[in-house]
Amino acid sequence: MQFVSELLSDKGNRVFAIHPTATVLDAVREMDQKEVGALVVLEDGALRGVLSERDYARRVILRGRRSDETRVEEIMTVEVVTVAPSVSVDECMELMTEHRVRHLPVLDGGRVVGVISIGDLVRAIMHRQRRTIEHLKNYIAG
Repeated sequence: MQFVSELLSDKGNRVFAIHPTATVLDAVREMDQKEVGALVVLEDGALRGVLSERDYARRVILRGRRSDETRVEEIMTVEVVTVAPSVSVDECMELMTEHRVRHLPVLDGGRVVGVISIGDLVRAIMHRQRRTIEHLKNYIAG
């Protein structure tokens, strides 16, 4: 079984963040530059929310709001589902499915130490399945 701590060791624990008072345009530019689909929203080091491409599409574009006038805090998701480094990949997948989210901030002692995406989980599960298939092939081949 693989855990969040292992995923972060493999992918790195770089956290891309934005301040709640930044404009949505600045946040979208940051996501584009970093090639990520979400940013954690931090204020004085504390997690305040998550801003995703989905938030942008639903709360700015569809409502005819202006990205350069709307603040991150106005559209961010504030009820954030988080995980600890000790949570398993399977548990993360269940949480993402249940809560319909694609990003899970990882908290350790109240501090954001990483972010796990659905892509990270899919890669980990595919790697695990490949290993299982190889073990089974070797077992069958004798």
